[in-house]
Amino acid sequence: MLHSAKGLNGCVTAPHAAAALAGRDILAKGGTAIEAMVAAAATIAVVYPHMNSIGGDGFWIIQKPGKPPVGISACGRAAELATPNWYASHGHSEMPTRGAHAALTVPGTISGWAKALEMVDGGRRLSLDGLLADAIAHARNGMVMTGSQAACTEAKMDGLKDVSGFADIFMPNGTPPRENDVLKQLALANTFETLARDGLDSYYRGSIAKTHAAFLEASGSPLRLSDFERFQAEIVEPLSVELSVGTVFNMPPPTQGVSSLMILALFDRLKVEMAEGFDHLHGLIEATKQAFILRNAGLGDPDFMDPPAADWLSDATLDSLFARIDRQTALAWPQQPKPGDTIWMGAADRDGMVVSFIQSVYWEFGSGLTCPDTGVFFQNRGAGFSLAPGPNQLGPLRRPFHTLNPALAQLEDGRVIAYGTMGGEGQPQTQAAIFSRYAMFGQGLQAAITAPRWLLGRTWGDATTSLKLEDRFAPDLVATLAASGHVVEMIEPFSDTAGHAGALVRHPSGVVEGASDPRADGAAVTL
Repeated sequence: MLHSAKGLNGCVTAPHAAAALAGRDILAKGGTAIEAMVAAAATIAVVYPHMNSIGGDGFWIIQKPGKPPVGISACGRAAELATPNWYASHGHSEMPTRGAHAALTVPGTISGWAKALEMVDGGRRLSLDGLLADAIAHARNGMVMTGSQAACTEAKMDGLKDVSGFADIFMPNGTPPRENDVLKQLALANTFETLARDGLDSYYRGSIAKTHAAFLEASGSPLRLSDFERFQAEIVEPLSVELSVGTVFNMPPPTQGVSSLMILALFDRLKVEMAEGFDHLHGLIEATKQAFILRNAGLGDPDFMDPPAADWLSDATLDSLFARIDRQTALAWPQQPKPGDTIWMGAADRDGMVVSFIQSVYWEFGSGLTCPDTGVFFQNRGAGFSLAPGPNQLGPLRRPFHTLNPALAQLEDGRVIAYGTMGGEGQPQTQAAIFSRYAMFGQGLQAAITAPRWLLGRTWGDATTSLKLEDRFAPDLVATLAASGHVVEMIEPFSDTAGHAGALVRHPSGVVEGASDPRADGAAVTL
């Protein structure tokens, strides 16, 4: 499929069709793009649990007509007890990735939903129980297991099956589920009903918070009720960079949004004239390396970064990095990869608001630690901390490095594009592929997403740091890349490894256009 969905009264795109439809139904009832996104975010937490959960974090960029974009950082902070000494005393020389000790940051995403709903002009248009209705129905009545979830559960079973609470919900027969099995999540349905009745704040300062705090402490996590009670999502100013085709926005640290902006700014300086050839791929890959070297050395909690990430987008810094790019030869790539899985979704409404949103639990199923009373499993985002000194060192109430980075751009001709993907290390790279194809080279929106992609480094359970190319690129291009020094590894066509992307465009005419990734289980739907 190479044709995007188009309409006049709104659009939602998501990597699972049920989430896109939940958001579309809210738009049809007169809801805003923000409300549609809350409905989609709740639904996808039910139907795509290997990728995200209400036990994880979330980030928003919201563009209202005639106003500058606004960001929401719903990034959970580390527990007050979480220190390098605490982890050393529990036998850890590195941050754990599964189980109770990996569940050390407050889940932030629901606070982000609440903060976004406060931004609806004139007050919320639809009730909270209406926004959560589809999520409740899918959790209570059951949802059909995707092949993606079934395969992921089987692949990750050894690390998850013995984590408290996980198997009872996600492996109900003691074995990994199969595609097309029906999964019911009754405890999670009850949790959403509590949120609808008591309000989203109950997740942090109500009955749900008390239940989670008691469960986490009993399981051995350092999180306590006070950590939940002090947490609030934050309004932030997105970072931005000017390109030849317009202005691109992304999230500030602790996300890697600055890396996504740097890649595009460096590539723009190359002035490549043709898509899909050596200059296009090699240029973006080499720009990625320069951005990632700086990211890996200095990105972390913005309170502990020096210099701040905004300085990385200065002309002086970008020009210096650009000078290091060899247009013909690949830079050797031994850098440490950043894993992670997530979902990206976009929404636009008939009034011109555009939303770019991302929600994640870091690794597949996060820590795996699952509360039987609520059906919520908790992220392992704290595994992104380091126990060594630096801007990403673990400390009480600190924010860990985040792969998440929803993107939004204002093009010179008046188009607004929201775009993003899952895929940890691959997120900035896939964003660069989609944006360059669509905004710089004029490809269709769906074609830009469907086209073969690449990944430098590791994502979605892959341990190698080679340049992975989907096996749909022209053989002569692959050979040229290898001859230039890239360590090439071919992966299957339409591979999960290449990410689950999506994009949405609002045209100056009022037409909205959405595209979804054939690698996922999603849809782009319009009114």
